Amino acid sequence: MQFKKIYIIAENDAELKAVEYFKAELKKRNATISQDRTDALNVIFKQDDTFLNNDCYNIIFNNNTLTFFAKTIRGLIFSYSHFLRKCEFKDGKIILTKDISGTYTPEKKIRGHQIGYRTTPNTYDAWDYEQYFQYYLDMMAFTTNTCEHIPYEKGVSKRNCLMKYDEEEFLIEASRLADTINMAVSLWHPNSDDETLEEAVTKRRELYKKVPRIDYLFIPGGDPGEYYADEFIKRTKAISKVLKESHPKALMYPSAQAPHKYHDWGDALIKELEKEPEEIDGLIMGPNHAFPMHELRAKTPQKYPMRFYPDITHNLRCEYPVHFLNDDWHYAFASTLSRESVNPRPVEFSTLHRLYSHYTIGSVSYSEGVHDDLNKMVWSLLEFDSDYPLREAVSDYVRYFFYGTDTEYLTDAILGLEKNWEGNPLNNPSINNTYEAFWELRYDYPTLSENWRFLLLYFRACCDKLILERIKFENSLIEEAKCYLKKSDIKKAKEILNTDFPEWYKDFRNEIFDLGEKLFNLIGIQLDVEHYHTDGWERGATLDTIDRPITDRLWLLNRLSYCKNLTENEQNGFITRLLSRNKVAPDEYYYSVALHELVALGVKQEGEFYMNFQGDRPVNNGSIPMSMLKVYDHFSFHAKLGGFSDCDYALTVIYKDHSTENTHQKITANGFTVYEGVSFGGERNPQFDKEMLSEGFLSATYKIPKEFFINGTLDLLITEETKGIEICEFFIKKL
Repeated sequence: MQFKKIYIIAENDAELKAVEYFKAELKKRNATISQDRTDALNVIFKQDDTFLNNDCYNIIFNNNTLTFFAKTIRGLIFSYSHFLRKCEFKDGKIILTKDISGTYTPEKKIRGHQIGYRTTPNTYDAWDYEQYFQYYLDMMAFTTNTCEHIPYEKGVSKRNCLMKYDEEEFLIEASRLADTINMAVSLWHPNSDDETLEEAVTKRRELYKKVPRIDYLFIPGGDPGEYYADEFIKRTKAISKVLKESHPKALMYPSAQAPHKYHDWGDALIKELEKEPEEIDGLIMGPNHAFPMHELRAKTPQKYPMRFYPDITHNLRCEYPVHFLNDDWHYAFASTLSRESVNPRPVEFSTLHRLYSHYTIGSVSYSEGVHDDLNKMVWSLLEFDSDYPLREAVSDYVRYFFYGTDTEYLTDAILGLEKNWEGNPLNNPSINNTYEAFWELRYDYPTLSENWRFLLLYFRACCDKLILERIKFENSLIEEAKCYLKKSDIKKAKEILNTDFPEWYKDFRNEIFDLGEKLFNLIGIQLDVEHYHTDGWERGATLDTIDRPITDRLWLLNRLSYCKNLTENEQNGFITRLLSRNKVAPDEYYYSVALHELVALGVKQEGEFYMNFQGDRPVNNGSIPMSMLKVYDHFSFHAKLGGFSDCDYALTVIYKDHSTENTHQKITANGFTVYEGVSFGGERNPQFDKEMLSEGFLSATYKIPKEFFINGTLDLLITEETKGIEICEFFIKKL
């Protein structure tokens, strides 16, 4: 269905206000708004009080007349946005790609995103009210109905050089702006550890009086806030009463996020909830949770609905890291792109939604900036309709924000970004294909060069390609250098490893940094600490981490510098050990979490483990080999292996060092006890640790008698139930 112009009809205030926003969107698309309904698409906005709630809307298309029905301005915004998501604007034509007639009712009551104005995010603190309000409308275009804001953290201002407003001043106005479009407002307002209950109640009473609209209050159980469960619930009930003095319809949703220092916090929380306090209206499931989703829902009284707090913003050291089911994001990407890089992950988060959405009445996602912009929009569509076709959701994003472009090609390019992160970059053709697609799109559609959303995606495509090219270049140097090391020509090997990058690589890298500056100017995203003032290197400062080591090039140079003061014989022995560090015989076994991933262990690890990644941290400066970058942190480590001969073996495990006080570690092989005692036990090898390990790590070696093997197979289990174990490598070698 094609049209050349639009004629708009509206009457009351809500309808006319929705029309104002609709016209602004049409103007961006160069659509013709006609004063004459002849030969035009007639668009009627109609407020209708008969709808079940503020989120429902109805669209009727009949004889070139399109009518939007909704109860409030919120539903009217949803309805005209639905129309725009399905339209293409090309050559002066408005092309409606499908019949959108029908009544639309959301599955989930709460569909929101946290966009807190504080120093931690890598974007929001640089915005003004106009940018925030536009982002409200952008999120509502994908059926978001809730925004979540954050008062002063610990009751005091932490205003940085980017912030245009005091945080509390901002909170009040942001709440008012949300209310003008009937967007629900949630507050994430943690407890302060140094605040008495009386102080907390007094401060919150005064604050909540000032904030025009509050629909939900979210108090995390921990992170921050270190109160035991009974005190946490006591405070929650008191604050709930204060909240409802000024906002009687507001709902109190504490979260089951457990402080790390209380091991029984979760059980204590459930005991408090079983008393069914009336001051609590629901419970939130979020990071550092006391129980996994299914278990939390099963333990929580049915009276309390659950709200999800999904982390769609972080890539590692988080609740749902990249490839969260296996945690196998390649260390080269993790080292250089780090925790909050541009991260469209629609396929993966649709899986997360399928896993957990049916336990909840909705969600407000955890977000620290616009690097997760696509994730927000897709997640909201899935919360509205869990069966929403995923590719269609991404295409909606393209049609809505990249109007006038090739929808299918750009949709493929965006999906390609997620595929870029699958496996070893060297084996992934998507990286080059995706980069070429974005480059062509930028060339074919010049207006995209001023579109911050497109430039974010192009920036990511460039980063992925730079990483691939650096691996290829550095690996070629390493292979050449090893040839000379085998001949004991250390000088020549160092000369090769110190080879500078070619000019084309430097130019390409410079383009990425230029994009970083442009993105800061367009949307305020802070991609480094020095120039753009992000809160820290871990907070999306991709330009600060992009050059982190992703091969053993710097580590080899570091090791060659180490051996310069050794005698010639000592140097030869050291070089032999260096080159054979990870090599074992066919009937032996070497394993690295970073190099081989957990799947190579032959068994799925039980429970919820944590990957303590080292690669994006300052320690990755040439002092650590790539094989040690991923540290598996859990209470158990399990492997099923085979191919061993009929002889005694030595198991050498590389651990991250920590206190052994009050620990009890056990290692079994096919059920036979190899070691039992305090962590870490075993025999030390000071020379190996000094030469081959990074500071803060140690090796421990244990004997596995041949009688412990079963027909050449080994079921290896390492446990420690108090502090857990942190493992990055192990070797099983013949004695």
